[in-house]
Amino acid sequence: MKKLYAFTAIRRDLAAVKKHDPATRSKLEAALCSSGFHALVMYRFFHFLHVHRYFLLARMLSAVTRFFTGIEIHPGATIGQGVFIDHGSGVVIGETAVVGNDVIIYQGVTLGGTGKDKGKRHPTIEDGVMICSGAKVLGPFTVGSGSKIGAGSIVLDEVPPNATVVGVPGHIVRIAGKRVDDLNQALPDPVEDEIATIKARLNELEAKLENNRSESKK
Repeated sequence: MKKLYAFTAIRRDLAAVKKHDPATRSKLEAALCSSGFHALVMYRFFHFLHVHRYFLLARMLSAVTRFFTGIEIHPGATIGQGVFIDHGSGVVIGETAVVGNDVIIYQGVTLGGTGKDKGKRHPTIEDGVMICSGAKVLGPFTVGSGSKIGAGSIVLDEVPPNATVVGVPGHIVRIAGKRVDDLNQALPDPVEDEIATIKARLNELEAKLENNRSESKK
């Protein structure tokens, strides 16, 4: 049954490449040229070794896969079927991460931890989620099914199903296609905020100084 599951998963992963990558003209091309597909095929094998407690061998094969594909998947991660990793370079999937079926992951995505959690340290990505280029999803929370994580976003909190998240830190701008109240997608600029604070304080001091001068003249 496990062998049959692995074969079905690989077949669905291959079909996902053909479905989502317009540059791929055939399944043969996908099988030969898609680094994301190669990484997932190897993952199916070294995850099997990890489950059967061949930990060192599994990690070694994971390191070899990272060298050739630029994609790092820990053998302990749990990944469903029909997953598509596009271009893949820089993708990192942590040990306790769970990725559902039909998930799309673009280059530079990290499914990681914050360093402060024990046990389950990495996110759970439910079915049909799209995570765009450079996004970082950090922590042991769930990203609900059908959600979309915008490019470059840093997500640190739970995401409900069918939500759209953007920004640093990530905030929800849509749920089920409807806008939420907070539509401000401008990213914070700490330097600009600090300059504004200094200007406000300077204006306050100048006003006090001018007031003192006026009183002294009286």
